[in-house]
Amino acid sequence: MQNLLAALALALMVGLTPGAALAQSRIKDIAAVEGVRSNQLVGYGLVVGLNGTGDSLRNSPFTRQSLEGMMERLGVNIRSANANTKNLAAVMVTAELPAFATPGSRIDVSVSTMGDAKSLLGGTLLVTSLQGADGQVYAVAQGSVQTGAVSASGGSGSSVTRGVPTAGRIASGATVERETGFELANMNEVRLTLRNPDFTTAQRLAAAVNGVYPGSAMAENGSVVALRAPAQIGMAGFISRIENLPVQVDAPAKVVIDEVNGVIVMGENVRISTVAVSQGNLTVSVQETPMVSQPAPFSQGQTAVVPQSDVSVEEDLGRQMRIVGGAASLSTLVNGLNALGVSPRDMISILQAVKAAGALQAEIEVM
Repeated sequence: MQNLLAALALALMVGLTPGAALAQSRIKDIAAVEGVRSNQLVGYGLVVGLNGTGDSLRNSPFTRQSLEGMMERLGVNIRSANANTKNLAAVMVTAELPAFATPGSRIDVSVSTMGDAKSLLGGTLLVTSLQGADGQVYAVAQGSVQTGAVSASGGSGSSVTRGVPTAGRIASGATVERETGFELANMNEVRLTLRNPDFTTAQRLAAAVNGVYPGSAMAENGSVVALRAPAQIGMAGFISRIENLPVQVDAPAKVVIDEVNGVIVMGENVRISTVAVSQGNLTVSVQETPMVSQPAPFSQGQTAVVPQSDVSVEEDLGRQMRIVGGAASLSTLVNGLNALGVSPRDMISILQAVKAAGALQAEIEVM
């Protein structure tokens, strides 16, 4: 029993070693098949059944025109009527058509108001056609809008709002009417596009595929790997077999800095050459104190307020110069920077200064 426990402990330690941190990723997680993607759909419609929280027809002429046009198609003429209802709202309807979606399948839609409607709570979206970028109708949406928000107001003008009541969602609210026409089964060759382009990763991906199916993959550049399915395997079956193959991902050394939020993210390959860094705070404060100037008795002078300035300079001299660099790993680099005892915003300035000195062997990207 003790030998068994010792073996399990050793296996656990091996799984937690830094070498295990270099775990390989599946091809499906680092690349996508070119052309296999979702498509954005958009449409214009009306939401009815609102409890007085819809558009004001006097302030939203497009809502009134839409109401008149819809009623005319149903055989009712309301153009001469002085309709002023607030129980409907003009909305924009958006959705994403997944790859290989077939007619009859259902997709989710999002609904957002266009006019001065206060809330879509309790509303129902009427039949709305959803078009793609080519102007063709790919889906039709209809259903009850769920906002997940609460809005209440009183007669004195006080109100409480939680969430966004002017936007909602309809789960499975649209029916697909047309396919995108991407026929993967009839293709002899496809291209995989890396989500993070890198020449080394592209070559490793091609080598992993060729190790199982020789001559089936070739890296065209740092972003694209061309695949050719074997004769006895269809393209869909070929992709399903190779997408789970492990590939060790490589990435360039990069430091991403978000100056607004004070966030720093460094890649594993970031290195700093040996460099000495000293950081101190210099504070200059100016204090204005108003003083009253009183003229001498029986003189022609006037009482005036004269400002008196007090300027002081404070410098934090407690920080000594430290040597940072020669980092063999990311943890060593982070420990060296943390030894300076500076805040993340000060560390941003230090990294930029080290880069200017030519000691930071990485690319800096400022967001």
